[in-house]
Amino acid sequence: MPGGRLRAPAYCVAVAYALALTGCVTQPPVQEMSDARQAIGVAKDAGADETAIAELRAAEDYLSSAERKLSEKSYSQARRDALMAKEKALEALANAEAAAEGQNPPQ
Repeated sequence: MPGGRLRAPAYCVAVAYALALTGCVTQPPVQEMSDARQAIGVAKDAGADETAIAELRAAEDYLSSAERKLSEKSYSQARRDALMAKEKALEALANAEAAAEGQNPPQ
């Protein structure tokens, strides 16, 4: 049965491709975690710990949550929380910079 022989290699290729894609999704969010930590550091350096306390606290809370999820190997949730940490840190930075310039924080 020549048809059966042709299907087996195609099936193997499809399975290998699916496994490769799955492997990409389950990788730890190393870059996202690093980006979040750096954004929090920059926000602190800009004075967010005095002028944008709520946003900085939210960023740190999201980062802590991401670290917990990472240790639990819940990589997609860790990635989501790391991205939120970075977003909140950037909000804190913008508010700290606005406060330093004597402006109202951006909405």
